[in-house]
Amino acid sequence: MSEWGPKRFWNTVTVEAGPEGFSIRLDGRPVRTPAKRTLVLPTQSIAGHVAAEWEAQEERVNPATMPWTRSANAAIDKVATQRREVMDHLAGYANTDLLSYRAAEPAELVLRQQKTWDPLLDWMEYRHDVRFEVTWGVMPVEQDSACISRLVRSMEPMSSFQLTGFHDLVTLSGSFVIALAAAERAFPVQDLWSASRLDESWQVEQWGEDVEASEESVRKMRAFLHAAELFCFAR
Repeated sequence: MSEWGPKRFWNTVTVEAGPEGFSIRLDGRPVRTPAKRTLVLPTQSIAGHVAAEWEAQEERVNPATMPWTRSANAAIDKVATQRREVMDHLAGYANTDLLSYRAAEPAELVLRQQKTWDPLLDWMEYRHDVRFEVTWGVMPVEQDSACISRLVRSMEPMSSFQLTGFHDLVTLSGSFVIALAAAERAFPVQDLWSASRLDESWQVEQWGEDVEASEESVRKMRAFLHAAELFCFAR
């Protein structure tokens, strides 16, 4: 366990409902974010996860074991205060979506990308009336600006907590399409994560597994699944 974390100073963890949401109390005192804002959660489900993390801390607080608390802090201190910047940043991923950039060879990889990624692009067109252009090799492809604008508008109804989860879904997968499919539960979340790692999985099949890369992949997968849960529970 981390030695730099502060010592546990509380005995009881409770959830208190209020007009703005659910707050976490340590011996009756509210938990605050790093920016000193009161940690208020939008749903009881998220509050329960956050409370469980605080209850699970032992002698010292270990932030690495508190993904729900970290996400809540980000939603309150960063996303809520920089919403437009976050949305603009994610729009950039739509312009260079992972699913638009295909291998020119070998044939087996080309076919695997088609079988895995084309159904996601078809869903995006059917569900959101957005068709992404696809390119092969290293040449860039420009997406239709009207389509990108529609995708940006799809983020407008998201709450700060939902947008926090969505941000991680996009940045971890490298795909706005995959993130939106995960947020809308259009496909199994684990399958969507596998789709985002198709190229990496191919490389492992060809050259073998690197232990450090494998461990990092597992860490990112867990973060992706957590982000999908956060988005769902923030409804």
